[in-house]
Amino acid sequence: MFETDEILQTIHMIQEQHFDIRTITMGINLLDCRGNTDAETAERVYAKIRRMAGNLVRVGSDLESELGVPIVNKRLSVTPVSMISGSDPMRIAVALDNAAGDVGVNLIGGYGALMHKGSTDAENILVDSMPEVFASTQRLCGSVNVASTRSGINMDAVRRLGHIIKRTAELTRDTDCFGCAKLVVFANAVEDNPFMAGAFHGVGEPECVINVGVSGPGVVQRALEAVRGQPFDVVAETIKRTAFKITRVGELVAQEAAKRLNVPFGIVDLSLAPTPARGDSVAYILKEMGLEMAGAPGTTAALAMLNDMVKKGGVMASSHVGGLSGAFIPVSEDIGMIEAAAAGCLTLEKLEAMTCVCSVGLDMIAVPGDTSANAIAGIIADEAAIGMVNSKTTAVRIIPAVGKKAGDSINFGGLFGYAPIMPVNTFGNDAFIERGGRIPAPLQSLRN
Repeated sequence: MFETDEILQTIHMIQEQHFDIRTITMGINLLDCRGNTDAETAERVYAKIRRMAGNLVRVGSDLESELGVPIVNKRLSVTPVSMISGSDPMRIAVALDNAAGDVGVNLIGGYGALMHKGSTDAENILVDSMPEVFASTQRLCGSVNVASTRSGINMDAVRRLGHIIKRTAELTRDTDCFGCAKLVVFANAVEDNPFMAGAFHGVGEPECVINVGVSGPGVVQRALEAVRGQPFDVVAETIKRTAFKITRVGELVAQEAAKRLNVPFGIVDLSLAPTPARGDSVAYILKEMGLEMAGAPGTTAALAMLNDMVKKGGVMASSHVGGLSGAFIPVSEDIGMIEAAAAGCLTLEKLEAMTCVCSVGLDMIAVPGDTSANAIAGIIADEAAIGMVNSKTTAVRIIPAVGKKAGDSINFGGLFGYAPIMPVNTFGNDAFIERGGRIPAPLQSLRN
């Protein structure tokens, strides 16, 4: 049961601290849409999305007006397309993009594959199509899972994706290589993630489901201002209490949206998702803890505590918590991260260390355009190893900025923000990446 004053408590957070529901994401199962040809499958996909998601945007807008809580995005996630595609996945990609536009959602995720132990012909064809797909569609996003704790790391897929990302950057160079922002490479991908670009509707999910992602870095930062200089015990308790309040609103929105759409409520994702706006930054939370900038000594410890307290507070406020749930550190989407990277305080190596304790991984990282495909693959492999060994989700969303070098910047605008180009270690790794094969699963995989 929800009390009215629980909603009233959020008014101050909304008006002054950038609190919002970042996304309502409807997941849709497409396995029953497979036809004899990709053209037939595309027709079925388009029709099903129109039927299932036709009221999503209206319901989201109604809830926003009635509750007074900003709902920034209404999105869709679908079954990984490689599971229903054949030799011409571009037809399905166009159908997905058109359907998303027709129902009015911001983005649709699921143009991807699960390749952590190997790949099928359909998966290889789909991955090879990604550069052209992301260059020619407006709303479509995708992901590839290349590693898991149970299976190890598929280094053939890692190597392939290094080249795919480079090709995507080339084809979208006129938009600051924005196509690369639509592609995430995962280890231990989750099936109920509502956030883009990595959202997809897992095979263990219901026919249709509503997942909600909350936000609120500004709310946490403002709460910590009241305990400035006090011990970490107090800081931890403050974060936990604040996360509880934020998540309660997300729970209400999720349950009410599911009820009105007549589909099951899935999960609330507790992730603190920043924006480029001042006062809405995870990096500024770390500064409020006493760091001059994100990246200074102590950053990883501060982020670890923030991530843990967000989970501890949020899990008490929702009947079902899932997705990624923690603190995001996307460079281009967080003004504090942007400033720290531009000042040289935040390096690629420090970010990698931070991903050991945060929600996801190296997110929205811009690197020089001449960074090689194998160097990108090496960055992916390093991040996948962190996820595999630590039994957590990690990811890489990296943008090789064609024609630009370290110290330059790229600008996507809106929630995607802008980013300084960060230098990459230039020592070679070609012989390592060209080995291919699979890195075996770690001892942690033997849990039975």
